[in-house]
Amino acid sequence: MDLVRHLRYFIVVAEELHFGNAAIRLGMAQPPLSQRIKRLEEELGVRLFDRSARQVRLTEPGRLLLGEAREIVARVDRLRELARHGQGAVLRVGVPPDLAPAVIAGLVAGFRESHPGIRLAPAEIWTAEQVAALAEGAIDVGIVRHPVTAPGLLFGPALVQPQGVLLAEEDQLARGGELHLADLAGRELLMPPREGEPGVHAEVLAECRRQGYVPPQVHEGAGLGLVLAGAAVAFGPRAELPGLAWRPLLGSPIAGRVSTAWRAESEAVAAFSAMAVRTLKERAGMVDEGAAPVRRVSRRPGVLA
Repeated sequence: MDLVRHLRYFIVVAEELHFGNAAIRLGMAQPPLSQRIKRLEEELGVRLFDRSARQVRLTEPGRLLLGEAREIVARVDRLRELARHGQGAVLRVGVPPDLAPAVIAGLVAGFRESHPGIRLAPAEIWTAEQVAALAEGAIDVGIVRHPVTAPGLLFGPALVQPQGVLLAEEDQLARGGELHLADLAGRELLMPPREGEPGVHAEVLAECRRQGYVPPQVHEGAGLGLVLAGAAVAFGPRAELPGLAWRPLLGSPIAGRVSTAWRAESEAVAAFSAMAVRTLKERAGMVDEGAAPVRRVSRRPGVLA
């Protein structure tokens, strides 16, 4: 068991005295959080919380542990900071695993050029894991997908990336032009993992249902192997890839929204955020949220709202 990580979870629950609110703050689902607190209690051999249907309260052992836990976590954070300074300045950055390699390369090269004394250390992790990593101090700044609920985080400017449909070039829909979401009926859908991108999952599937597309199965992953095999379709920005076709969606109903996010601001974090906005615009074709075309809801006749 990672004791320090479990102590971080305990501190947040103790501050919120509400498992649901604590889970939102940590960017994770409530059941895994409850399981980790139970694991900590089993490890320590004491009950830390009195739980009832109406409220959560600290037990006496829980109150005694809270001060110690804060001190342990603070000391670990100081040790990590000292270690980083010993190795030279490092900015730890979270990026989505399916962000194009050329974009990640642009982020690294751009920051190296503007801040040669600071090494950029990117970690490919989904939004929910980035929120937890920011809360724990494991990363300094991230590029997250919206919608995301994370009290205590600060966000950079929101950027929008209109998305179309990626499908195998042998698919009969690849021969046409603009597609309606309802045209995808019967086709399975590939999406980022629900646990890693819960907000995106809920928003995209709700929009699909509104416009008459209910995927018979939703696959989770970052690679496009299933799409290449003709076993699924995926939503994404315009792409020219061997074996794949990209088609725009009528009314632009699906759009990716991203921003940088951080908990503790510093000169390096602010510089990375500004540079990330420029890079995402230049290399990923994103635009400021206010400059994005208004999405038009276009339903096929007979499709209910």
